[in-house]
Amino acid sequence: MKENVIVDKTYSFAVGIVKYVLEIQEKRHEYVLSRQLLRSGTSIGANTEESQGAISKAEFIAKIQIAFKEARETKYWLRLIKDADVYQNAHSEQLMIDCNEIIVILTSILKSSKGDK
Repeated sequence: MKENVIVDKTYSFAVGIVKYVLEIQEKRHEYVLSRQLLRSGTSIGANTEESQGAISKAEFIAKIQIAFKEARETKYWLRLIKDADVYQNAHSEQLMIDCNEIIVILTSILKSSKGDK
């Protein structure tokens, strides 16, 4: 099967988010912000995966746009959790780097899919 960078990257990112959220909940007993992060962080990969089964170009673009919006939201929650001193560990910075990379890739996919330059 052909490798799909964005599908693989968003899935790995979701796994990292799940582990990070579980750690926040276990060590800090924080559930409100962490659940928001869990929802948005795993939604990126779910929508990217769904885009692979799109029956039209418009549906593909719509799913990628949703994944892009969820990635932006995830970046917000990661920043908030860090800047509000809720929790930070060795993986926090890597999650932010990965999230930014995903945003760049999704932006590129959207531009090329829409024919933007």
